[in-house]
Amino acid sequence: MPHEPLMVYPAAAPVQQSVFDLYQVMFESLSAATIDLREGDVIAVSSKYAAISEGRIVTLDDVVVTPEAAALAERYRMNPRIAQLVVSEADHLFGGIPGFMLTHKDGIISPNAGIDRSNIPNGYAVLFPVDPYATARNIVAEVQARTGLRVGVILTDSWLMPGRLGTTGVALATAGFRPLQDERGKADLFGNPMQVTVRGVADQICAAAQLVMGERDEATPFAVVRNAGIVITNDIITVADVGIDWRQCIYVESLTDGLLESSRLNLRT
Repeated sequence: MPHEPLMVYPAAAPVQQSVFDLYQVMFESLSAATIDLREGDVIAVSSKYAAISEGRIVTLDDVVVTPEAAALAERYRMNPRIAQLVVSEADHLFGGIPGFMLTHKDGIISPNAGIDRSNIPNGYAVLFPVDPYATARNIVAEVQARTGLRVGVILTDSWLMPGRLGTTGVALATAGFRPLQDERGKADLFGNPMQVTVRGVADQICAAAQLVMGERDEATPFAVVRNAGIVITNDIITVADVGIDWRQCIYVESLTDGLLESSRLNLRT
């Protein structure tokens, strides 16, 4: 029996610059977009929009810069107040380039600990939600309380792929469904057992949602993804279910402890 086609429905919403009722705005936006939720749908929610609803907006003029942050700002040619926010928010600092520091935050390796200054008035910055996974769980619970439906929720963000131009969607947090699909031990086309493949279902769905949500002036912080084939669960999903220690990341480890010495490199020109 053929699978139902994957469908992605965008839902625009008012621009927000201060604390607001995320649930009410979400349901109003879905209604205005004539989207009737169904069991097994995935609701993608902009992590920035969710963060603004929680008051995670910082006035840069109020940020007190420490000597550590000032030194990093000078080294990486950054706004000292942004550097201070990065130092305060990041779980780990790796290094940086002019304008950015590479960080580990909430299970994601990203520039500047996810701090965002786009689509917010000048002089302000938006941080990640305090507990992104709790935010996602609360949305799932609110949907079920209002509709009786079991759905999945993704807090969306965007990140840079190593070695690639352009951003793509990444799930900052998920709730209500299993974010990974383990293919290890299953047969491939030729009957060979898969060795390492674990599909990042949540990230794949997030990338699809980002296609209609946009990242500029679209004012579309919600999307509903239908027929994604998710496995609904009541289990509490945390960063431990999808993240790995940054010391086990192939990109980080290969460029630190696993880095080849210059004399051993045999590069093609």
